[in-house]
Amino acid sequence: MLRSLQQHCGCIRSKQPFKPIQIERFVRLPFAPTVELATDAGYQDGQHILGSEAHLKMTPLYLVTHSGGFHADELLSSVILTRLFPQAKVVRSRSVEWITPGTDRVVYDVGGQYDPTAGIFDHHQRGAPLREDGRPYSSFGLVWKHYGADYLSALGVPEAHVSSVHASFDAKFVLPVDLTDNGALDPSGAGELAGLTLPALLETLKPVFDAKDPQADDRAFHAALSIARSFVEAGVLMQDAKLRAEALVLNAINETGQERVLELPMGMPFRAAIVKAKADHLLFVVHPRENDWCLTGIRRADEGFELRADLPASWAGLTGHELERICGVEGATFCHKGRFVAAAKTREAALAMAKISVDEALS
Repeated sequence: MLRSLQQHCGCIRSKQPFKPIQIERFVRLPFAPTVELATDAGYQDGQHILGSEAHLKMTPLYLVTHSGGFHADELLSSVILTRLFPQAKVVRSRSVEWITPGTDRVVYDVGGQYDPTAGIFDHHQRGAPLREDGRPYSSFGLVWKHYGADYLSALGVPEAHVSSVHASFDAKFVLPVDLTDNGALDPSGAGELAGLTLPALLETLKPVFDAKDPQADDRAFHAALSIARSFVEAGVLMQDAKLRAEALVLNAINETGQERVLELPMGMPFRAAIVKAKADHLLFVVHPRENDWCLTGIRRADEGFELRADLPASWAGLTGHELERICGVEGATFCHKGRFVAAAKTREAALAMAKISVDEALS
């Protein structure tokens, strides 16, 4: 939203003191807000300020969510909003005075309304918004929809990658949180990992039921916010890195031609680019590591561990001189017993192991 406002000409900023009369009866503001008068050319679908007339939009002083126990959706929403509005104070309350929309605040996961033009993003009310495919949003999904692109820019994601990263992060990170929060996805489907899903782990950071300190919930929320921030930022940067890797892998595939072994300049995500290039002929990947070289198989699918080709069965679990003796390659150092990765001291040794593996796989 900030980026959208700033991109348009006619943006007038005034630092004259502003008195928010409608809320003075219950809180006195510690400092004057910045007022922005922007003319919007007319964004659609409610993701930005609507219409062609001038709109008065204030940088929020408050980020308001509900008090009490917390869940992943408002925690993760807070990660996005506190990055974009670092000057704003997080207020956790259920008081009507706070959860009512106002020009000085963004309200989320509370308030019983969804109105992006008014800065309120709740999903608990009847008629709450749904995705195009009919699946429900949580507050996190709504905040991501409207503020995610600006958040990505604030994190330094290149403009050319923003749209792709926004969509991939929504599908892989935001959507599962939305579905879990709304009861549309049962974590028990993860079996023994159910308690280790991100929403479950974040909720373990809540105070115990008999904590006596009246500030325990708020302190736990802010402590959990730092942890949630780490996951969001790492997830975003990983998605951006995959796009950078894709360009490198596609270039390497083009140079490799119809050879069965793909050599990369360093370790990086490669499967998505191989699938995108429809390079079905590739069986193994070789790349340098810090002190040696790695030979690895290529998974057949995103899920599961089945490879296009396994490393030779006779190598499984061997290391050092024993592996050198069995495979006949000087400098071979390791082969995992699962036969999906091996290592060698030099590039030449890794490529020699790769050739043996290809020959056996095709025989």
